[in-house]
Amino acid sequence: MKYPQFWLKASPRRKRGYSIFAVFILSLMVTLIGALVPVSPETAQIISNQLNQTVTEGQAQGTLNLDIFVNNFSLCLLMFIPIAGFFIGMFILFSTGQAFRAVFAVQMASGAATATPDVSIATTTIVLVLIGVAAVFLLEFITYAIGMTESLWMFRRILQNKWKRELKWFIIFIGIAALLLVIGAIVETATISLQL
Repeated sequence: MKYPQFWLKASPRRKRGYSIFAVFILSLMVTLIGALVPVSPETAQIISNQLNQTVTEGQAQGTLNLDIFVNNFSLCLLMFIPIAGFFIGMFILFSTGQAFRAVFAVQMASGAATATPDVSIATTTIVLVLIGVAAVFLLEFITYAIGMTESLWMFRRILQNKWKRELKWFIIFIGIAALLLVIGAIVETATISLQL
């Protein structure tokens, strides 16, 4: 296989960076494709209800931060499984796109049912919610890209019988993923509380 010149000249760290960036872009594309797949109104309502129930229960029990982190970190750990994690991650992100569409469809349907929109929400709150959503989105997708990329790197190192050296990076990236997802859970919880 002939590799591009930029890849051949790159250091191993830079190659990892390129790999993470490529998987990040692919992740965005797969999520977008998932969001473009039609979801029936009944399925959309079920997905929306499940998400709302999870948030409501987490807030009532005071465990929303932890619930969000545990959910995202357990999904992320699956993405670290050599080679399989890449495909698991892409399936999860496709499903995430469908969930986005479902929630959007339910909100649009309920918004269309109300004649007058609520304009009492402060512009500052809207801006903060948008910043929070963007930050969470970015943190989670970068984290998932790291997991899926490391899945591919570990698989390659296993084939090369160099997995022991890769194990150090594997553990480092799991630690980075945990840190990013903790930050993401805190921001996501704050964003959810701003919306209420």
